[in-house]
Amino acid sequence: MTDESKINFTVHNIYAKDVSFESPNTPQVFTMEWKPKLDFDIQMSRTPLEDNLYEVVMSITVNVAVLPEDDNEANKQTAFLVEIKQAGIFLLEGTTDDKQIDYILSTTAPTILFPYAREAISSLVGRGGFPQLIIPPMNFEAMYQQHLEEQKKTSTAANA
Repeated sequence: MTDESKINFTVHNIYAKDVSFESPNTPQVFTMEWKPKLDFDIQMSRTPLEDNLYEVVMSITVNVAVLPEDDNEANKQTAFLVEIKQAGIFLLEGTTDDKQIDYILSTTAPTILFPYAREAISSLVGRGGFPQLIIPPMNFEAMYQQHLEEQKKTSTAANA
């Protein structure tokens, strides 16, 4: 096992790779009662670049729809759609253990990227004329452990 005290994890660069804000039903949605229905999706990907350098991309999609006065889901209107790919380049030295690399890039890197994505989404929504949207903090450690448990269940089911 690798000595964790000798692992060097450094942020090389953080950047917005892609940003999109759409509000297809303005100005009509501004005249509707604000009963928002939020759909939120987050995806992670990573790409090895060169020795010990990795690009990690956090893709977040936020879709907010407004329900009409009759609360009929079929007639909801998209208030806004925000998509962002917040990315970072990270240097990870001192380990060649794939599980350790996976763990660090799946927990520490998104923990660093997430506040940047949250701020960008909040800013875009506000500039779009909508009420402030605050995305709550996320526990990437717990999400990673849940992902491992789901993989284990899938593997066990496939072998049965």
